[in-house]
Amino acid sequence: MNDLLRQALRIRYAKLRFTIVFCENTRLPKDKPSAIRGGIGEMLLRANCIRNRNCELCDFREECVVQRTMYTHFKEKPAFVTTGESVGYVLECENIQEVFKRGETLDFSLLLFGRNLVYFSQYIQAVCALGREGLGKNRARFSLVEVVNSDGDTILSGNRIDMAYYRIRRLDDYVKEQQRLRSDRPFRRLVFHTPLTLKYHGEFLKEFQIDAILSGIRRRIYMLDCFEEIQREEWMKQELPRIGTGGQRAYLRSMERYSSRKDCRMILRGLVGSICLTDVPEEAKALLLAGELIHVGKNTSFGFGRYEILGESV
Repeated sequence: MNDLLRQALRIRYAKLRFTIVFCENTRLPKDKPSAIRGGIGEMLLRANCIRNRNCELCDFREECVVQRTMYTHFKEKPAFVTTGESVGYVLECENIQEVFKRGETLDFSLLLFGRNLVYFSQYIQAVCALGREGLGKNRARFSLVEVVNSDGDTILSGNRIDMAYYRIRRLDDYVKEQQRLRSDRPFRRLVFHTPLTLKYHGEFLKEFQIDAILSGIRRRIYMLDCFEEIQREEWMKQELPRIGTGGQRAYLRSMERYSSRKDCRMILRGLVGSICLTDVPEEAKALLLAGELIHVGKNTSFGFGRYEILGESV
């Protein structure tokens, strides 16, 4: 890993796993991140909004807790970012179970970056409030029973919280650790478990292109750099490493979500499947390992763009 990449990866993060237990029999949608994200946002609005939710005209917009947690803004916005999508967090939940009985549990993960790390307690309070109000259109009530860090240490259990286990790490440390753990494992295949929504040369991908994926990872890292106020424009100008590819299996997957801000239903689409790799240089491995954690492409706050690096090609 060269010095410019190492500096670009000095991004602070914490990955947290939440476990909730349902208080009643219920039904949830297959795609849950949108419902969880929407519910957390609603609870934060109820607890913090003082201007009747008129965000565009609000004179407290810069200080607003909801804006800072759910719609976090860049202090210096990259020129290629044209939407208001937040880069401060990622929600992961790939459990597609729809029917839950009382006493059953559901896990989801929350990945926080940069300045959003200080708002951990706000997310905790919002999840607890959402449990009392109910999740999804069926208002599924639940209790938050546990939050653990990426090492498996318990931060919250019942009503007890131990912030000593709220450990903040850096992306460069994660990449170095994974390089050590996978030093004898080849990089043969990328498997996208959640949809990849990525625009390349002005068009959304209809099949996997490794150059587009690497470029998307670099852009995602640079967005997080800007969010962290790490200026690395010179790194963005470097030529990307080249990776050889074999066959692929790509399928279009759609997810429907309701946007309370726009008061409409939206369809989000992206590619799932896998692409085989050949001849992966070390610099490319570092980028792929970073992308494996932080996701790539659009709609990452809903868990889109999560892939896994496998050592076998089939």
